[in-house]
Amino acid sequence: MAWLFFIDESGHDHKHMPYEVRGGFAIHVSELWPFAQAMQRLEADCFGCRLTDVGKEIKGSSLIDRKRFAFAAQGAPIPDRERRELCRVFLAAGRGGDAPGRDGFTAYGQACLRMARGIVALLKRSGAVLMASAIPRGVVRPRDHRFDDYLRKDVVFLFERFFYFLETKREHGVLVMDETEKREDRRFVARMEKYFTRTATGRHRTTWIVPTPFFVSSDMARAVQAADLCIYAVNWGFRLPGRGMDASRRDEIADMFGADLADLQYRGRGVRDGRAFDSYGIVYVPDPYGPPRA
Repeated sequence: MAWLFFIDESGHDHKHMPYEVRGGFAIHVSELWPFAQAMQRLEADCFGCRLTDVGKEIKGSSLIDRKRFAFAAQGAPIPDRERRELCRVFLAAGRGGDAPGRDGFTAYGQACLRMARGIVALLKRSGAVLMASAIPRGVVRPRDHRFDDYLRKDVVFLFERFFYFLETKREHGVLVMDETEKREDRRFVARMEKYFTRTATGRHRTTWIVPTPFFVSSDMARAVQAADLCIYAVNWGFRLPGRGMDASRRDEIADMFGADLADLQYRGRGVRDGRAFDSYGIVYVPDPYGPPRA
Protein backbone atom coordinates (compact mmCIF):
# COMPACT_ATOMS: atom_id res chain seq x y z
CA MET A 1 0.00 0.00 0.00
CA ALA A 2 1.03 3.63 -0.21
CA TRP A 3 0.65 7.13 1.20
CA LEU A 4 -0.58 10.11 -0.80
CA PHE A 5 1.01 13.48 -0.05
CA PHE A 6 -1.42 16.27 -1.00
CA ILE A 7 0.54 19.48 -1.53
CA ASP A 8 -0.56 23.08 -1.98
CA GLU A 9 1.09 26.45 -1.51
CA SER A 10 0.25 29.63 0.39
CA GLY A 11 1.61 33.16 0.14
CA HIS A 12 3.43 32.72 -3.15
CA ASP A 13 1.78 35.84 -4.55
CA HIS A 14 3.94 37.85 -2.09
CA LYS A 15 1.00 40.01 -1.04
CA HIS A 16 -0.74 39.58 2.31
CA MET A 17 0.51 36.37 3.90
CA PRO A 18 3.42 36.50 6.37
CA TYR A 19 5.30 33.59 4.75
CA GLU A 20 5.53 31.46 1.66
CA VAL A 21 4.47 27.98 2.70
CA ARG A 22 4.43 24.78 0.66
CA GLY A 23 3.12 21.51 1.99
CA GLY A 24 0.03 19.68 3.11
CA PHE A 25 -0.67 16.27 4.55
CA ALA A 26 0.04 12.63 3.85
CA ILE A 27 -2.81 10.16 4.17
CA HIS A 28 -2.81 6.41 3.66
CA VAL A 29 -4.51 5.39 0.44
CA SER A 30 -6.94 3.20 2.40
CA GLU A 31 -8.15 6.27 4.29
CA LEU A 32 -8.62 8.61 1.34
CA TRP A 33 -12.11 7.61 0.23
CA PRO A 34 -13.54 7.51 3.78
CA PHE A 35 -11.97 10.93 4.36
CA ALA A 36 -13.47 12.38 1.15
CA GLN A 37 -16.91 10.99 2.01
CA ALA A 38 -16.73 12.34 5.56
CA MET A 39 -15.68 15.75 4.25
CA GLN A 40 -18.67 15.79 1.90
CA ARG A 41 -21.04 14.95 4.76
CA LEU A 42 -19.40 17.63 6.89
CA GLU A 43 -19.97 20.21 4.16
CA ALA A 44 -23.66 19.36 3.98
CA ASP A 45 -23.96 19.48 7.76
CA CYS A 46 -22.31 22.91 7.93
CA PHE A 47 -23.80 24.71 4.93
CA GLY A 48 -26.83 22.67 3.95
CA CYS A 49 -25.54 22.36 0.38
CA ARG A 50 -22.48 21.68 -1.74
CA LEU A 51 -20.47 24.87 -2.12
CA THR A 52 -19.47 24.00 -5.68
CA ASP A 53 -23.15 24.20 -6.61
CA VAL A 54 -23.10 27.91 -5.74
CA GLY A 55 -19.70 28.71 -7.21
CA LYS A 56 -17.71 28.45 -3.97
CA GLU A 57 -14.58 26.46 -3.18
CA ILE A 58 -13.36 25.15 0.15
CA LYS A 59 -9.98 26.68 0.97
CA GLY A 60 -8.23 28.36 3.85
CA SER A 61 -8.84 31.91 2.68
CA SER A 62 -12.58 31.25 2.25
CA LEU A 63 -13.08 29.47 5.59
CA ILE A 64 -10.92 31.25 8.15
CA ASP A 65 -10.11 34.70 6.83
CA ARG A 66 -10.74 37.65 9.14
CA LYS A 67 -14.20 38.35 7.72
CA ARG A 68 -15.47 34.84 8.54
CA PHE A 69 -14.40 35.20 12.17
CA ALA A 70 -16.08 38.61 12.31
CA PHE A 71 -19.29 37.28 10.75
CA ALA A 72 -19.39 34.33 13.17
CA ALA A 73 -18.99 36.62 16.19
CA GLN A 74 -21.98 38.80 15.26
CA GLY A 75 -24.38 36.62 17.24
CA ALA A 76 -24.84 33.60 19.46
CA PRO A 77 -24.27 30.12 17.98
CA ILE A 78 -27.14 29.31 15.63
CA PRO A 79 -28.82 25.87 15.91
CA ASP A 80 -27.77 23.45 13.17
CA ARG A 81 -31.01 23.29 11.18
CA GLU A 82 -31.50 27.05 11.27
CA ARG A 83 -27.87 27.68 10.33
CA ARG A 84 -28.11 25.42 7.30
CA GLU A 85 -31.30 27.11 6.08
CA LEU A 86 -29.82 30.58 6.60
CA CYS A 87 -26.68 29.52 4.69
CA ARG A 88 -28.69 28.25 1.74
CA VAL A 89 -30.60 31.54 1.54
CA PHE A 90 -27.36 33.52 2.02
CA LEU A 91 -25.51 31.70 -0.74
CA ALA A 92 -28.45 31.86 -3.14
CA ALA A 93 -28.83 35.60 -2.51
CA GLY A 94 -25.13 36.20 -3.11
CA ARG A 95 -25.23 34.33 -6.37
CA GLY A 96 -28.33 36.18 -7.50
CA GLY A 97 -26.87 39.58 -6.72
CA ASP A 98 -29.19 40.23 -3.77
CA ALA A 99 -27.97 41.63 -0.45
CA PRO A 100 -28.02 38.93 2.28
CA GLY A 101 -29.24 39.85 5.74
CA ARG A 102 -27.17 40.05 8.92
CA ASP A 103 -28.36 36.65 10.16
CA GLY A 104 -27.20 35.12 6.90
CA PHE A 105 -23.72 36.54 7.30
CA THR A 106 -23.60 35.26 10.88
CA ALA A 107 -24.73 31.78 9.89
CA TYR A 108 -22.27 31.62 7.02
CA GLY A 109 -19.37 32.72 9.21
CA GLN A 110 -20.23 30.11 11.83
CA ALA A 111 -20.58 27.44 9.14
CA CYS A 112 -17.15 28.29 7.72
CA LEU A 113 -15.45 27.97 11.11
CA ARG A 114 -17.34 24.76 11.84
CA MET A 115 -16.19 23.35 8.50
CA ALA A 116 -12.57 24.27 9.16
CA ARG A 117 -12.58 22.72 12.63
CA GLY A 118 -14.30 19.65 11.24
CA ILE A 119 -11.73 19.14 8.48
CA VAL A 120 -8.88 19.23 10.99
CA ALA A 121 -10.74 16.73 13.20
CA LEU A 122 -11.23 14.43 10.19
CA LEU A 123 -7.52 14.61 9.36
CA LYS A 124 -6.62 13.58 12.90
CA ARG A 125 -9.18 10.76 12.83
CA SER A 126 -7.78 9.54 9.48
CA GLY A 127 -4.22 9.32 10.75
CA ALA A 128 -3.04 12.07 8.40
CA VAL A 129 0.39 13.61 8.93
CA LEU A 130 1.18 17.29 8.33
CA MET A 131 4.37 18.42 6.59
CA ALA A 132 5.17 21.94 5.43
CA SER A 133 8.15 24.20 4.74
CA ALA A 134 8.03 27.97 5.18
CA ILE A 135 10.32 30.73 3.93
CA PRO A 136 10.20 34.52 4.44
CA ARG A 137 7.72 36.39 2.27
CA GLY A 138 9.21 37.94 -0.82
CA VAL A 139 12.60 36.26 -0.57
CA VAL A 140 14.62 37.08 -3.68
CA ARG A 141 16.88 34.73 -5.57
CA PRO A 142 20.48 36.03 -5.48
CA ARG A 143 21.89 37.13 -8.80
CA ASP A 144 24.82 34.74 -8.46
CA HIS A 145 22.61 31.76 -7.65
CA ARG A 146 23.76 28.98 -9.99
CA PHE A 147 21.24 26.24 -9.24
CA ASP A 148 17.94 27.63 -10.46
CA ASP A 149 17.35 24.39 -12.37
CA TYR A 150 17.29 22.43 -9.10
CA LEU A 151 14.80 22.31 -6.26
CA ARG A 152 15.05 25.08 -3.72
CA LYS A 153 16.25 24.11 -0.26
CA ASP A 154 12.84 24.45 1.40
CA VAL A 155 11.32 21.99 -1.09
CA VAL A 156 14.17 19.55 -0.54
CA PHE A 157 13.54 19.74 3.22
CA LEU A 158 9.84 19.09 2.63
CA PHE A 159 10.58 15.95 0.62
CA GLU A 160 13.17 14.94 3.22
CA ARG A 161 10.48 14.79 5.87
CA PHE A 162 8.17 12.81 3.62
CA PHE A 163 11.01 10.36 2.99
CA TYR A 164 11.76 9.91 6.70
CA PHE A 165 8.07 9.31 7.35
CA LEU A 166 7.78 6.71 4.57
CA GLU A 167 10.98 5.03 5.69
CA THR A 168 9.49 4.34 9.11
CA LYS A 169 6.28 3.02 7.53
CA ARG A 170 8.18 0.94 4.91
CA GLU A 171 5.64 2.03 2.33
CA HIS A 172 5.83 4.13 -0.82
CA GLY A 173 4.56 7.67 -1.21
CA VAL A 174 2.96 9.48 -4.13
CA LEU A 175 2.90 13.26 -4.61
CA VAL A 176 -0.45 14.88 -5.47
CA MET A 177 -0.19 18.61 -6.17
CA ASP A 178 -2.59 21.45 -6.80
CA GLU A 179 -2.16 22.52 -10.39
CA THR A 180 -1.24 26.16 -10.94
CA GLU A 181 0.03 27.82 -14.10
CA LYS A 182 1.09 25.09 -16.51
CA ARG A 183 4.49 26.64 -17.30
CA GLU A 184 5.36 26.84 -13.59
CA ASP A 185 4.18 23.28 -13.01
CA ARG A 186 6.44 22.09 -15.83
CA ARG A 187 9.40 23.97 -14.35
CA PHE A 188 8.75 22.42 -10.97
CA VAL A 189 8.59 18.92 -12.44
CA ALA A 190 11.85 19.51 -14.33
CA ARG A 191 13.60 20.63 -11.14
CA MET A 192 12.19 17.67 -9.28
CA GLU A 193 13.38 15.22 -11.93
CA LYS A 194 16.90 16.63 -11.72
CA TYR A 195 16.92 16.36 -7.94
CA PHE A 196 15.71 12.76 -7.93
CA THR A 197 17.98 11.62 -10.77
CA ARG A 198 21.16 13.75 -10.57
CA THR A 199 21.81 13.96 -6.84
CA ALA A 200 22.83 11.04 -4.67
CA THR A 201 20.41 12.05 -1.92
CA GLY A 202 17.55 12.42 -4.36
CA ARG A 203 18.23 9.03 -5.92
CA HIS A 204 18.31 7.45 -2.47
CA ARG A 205 14.95 8.98 -1.60
CA THR A 206 13.29 7.35 -4.59
CA THR A 207 13.53 4.21 -2.47
CA TRP A 208 10.20 5.30 -1.00
CA ILE A 209 9.09 8.49 -2.80
CA VAL A 210 7.63 8.01 -6.28
CA PRO A 211 9.03 11.15 -8.00
CA THR A 212 6.26 11.41 -10.58
CA PRO A 213 3.69 13.88 -9.24
CA PHE A 214 0.03 13.99 -10.13
CA PHE A 215 -1.48 17.44 -10.68
CA VAL A 216 -5.15 17.93 -9.89
CA SER A 217 -7.58 20.84 -9.89
CA SER A 218 -8.35 21.86 -6.33
CA ASP A 219 -12.03 22.53 -7.04
CA MET A 220 -12.42 18.82 -7.83
CA ALA A 221 -10.15 17.33 -5.15
CA ARG A 222 -11.32 17.56 -1.56
CA ALA A 223 -7.99 16.43 -0.16
CA VAL A 224 -6.18 19.30 -1.88
CA GLN A 225 -8.77 21.68 -0.44
CA ALA A 226 -8.00 20.30 3.02
CA ALA A 227 -4.27 20.73 2.35
CA ASP A 228 -4.91 24.37 1.42
CA LEU A 229 -6.65 24.91 4.77
CA CYS A 230 -3.75 23.30 6.63
CA ILE A 231 -1.02 25.44 5.14
CA TYR A 232 -3.13 28.61 5.38
CA ALA A 233 -3.45 27.87 9.10
CA VAL A 234 0.31 27.19 9.34
CA ASN A 235 1.03 30.49 7.58
CA TRP A 236 -1.08 32.53 10.01
CA GLY A 237 -1.20 30.45 13.17
CA PHE A 238 1.99 28.39 13.65
CA ARG A 239 5.30 29.85 14.76
CA LEU A 240 8.81 28.64 15.57
CA PRO A 241 10.29 31.69 17.30
CA GLY A 242 13.41 29.80 18.32
CA ARG A 243 14.13 29.20 14.62
CA GLY A 244 13.35 32.75 13.52
CA MET A 245 9.77 32.10 12.39
CA ASP A 246 8.32 34.89 14.50
CA ALA A 247 6.26 37.11 12.17
CA SER A 248 3.00 38.50 13.48
CA ARG A 249 0.26 35.92 13.63
CA ARG A 250 -3.51 35.89 13.80
CA ASP A 251 -4.34 34.91 17.35
CA GLU A 252 -7.78 33.57 16.49
CA ILE A 253 -6.22 31.02 14.11
CA ALA A 254 -3.40 30.17 16.52
CA ASP A 255 -5.92 29.62 19.32
CA MET A 256 -8.26 27.53 17.19
CA PHE A 257 -5.71 25.40 15.30
CA GLY A 258 -2.26 25.80 16.87
CA ALA A 259 -2.44 22.74 19.12
CA ASP A 260 -3.97 20.60 16.36
CA LEU A 261 -1.28 21.62 13.86
CA ALA A 262 1.39 20.66 16.37
CA ASP A 263 -0.33 17.29 16.94
CA LEU A 264 -0.74 16.60 13.21
CA GLN A 265 2.81 17.42 12.19
CA TYR A 266 5.23 14.59 11.52
CA ARG A 267 7.63 13.71 14.31
CA GLY A 268 10.46 11.30 13.72
CA ARG A 269 14.18 10.73 13.42
CA GLY A 270 16.53 11.48 10.56
CA VAL A 271 20.15 10.58 9.92
CA ARG A 272 22.79 12.89 8.52
CA ASP A 273 26.53 12.19 8.34
CA GLY A 274 26.00 9.16 10.53
CA ARG A 275 24.22 11.13 13.26
CA ALA A 276 20.57 10.77 14.21
CA PHE A 277 18.47 13.85 14.93
CA ASP A 278 14.87 14.77 15.70
CA SER A 279 12.84 15.75 12.66
CA TYR A 280 9.55 17.67 12.64
CA GLY A 281 7.01 18.08 9.90
CA ILE A 282 6.95 21.88 9.86
CA VAL A 283 10.28 23.46 9.01
CA TYR A 284 11.30 27.10 8.62
CA VAL A 285 14.03 27.92 6.10
CA PRO A 286 15.24 31.55 6.49
CA ASP A 287 17.47 31.39 3.41
CA PRO A 288 16.23 28.91 0.79
CA TYR A 289 19.14 29.80 -1.50
CA GLY A 290 21.90 29.38 1.07
CA PRO A 291 24.15 26.38 1.76
CA PRO A 292 22.37 23.02 2.05
CA ARG A 293 22.65 23.07 5.83
CA ALA A 294 23.06 25.94 8.26
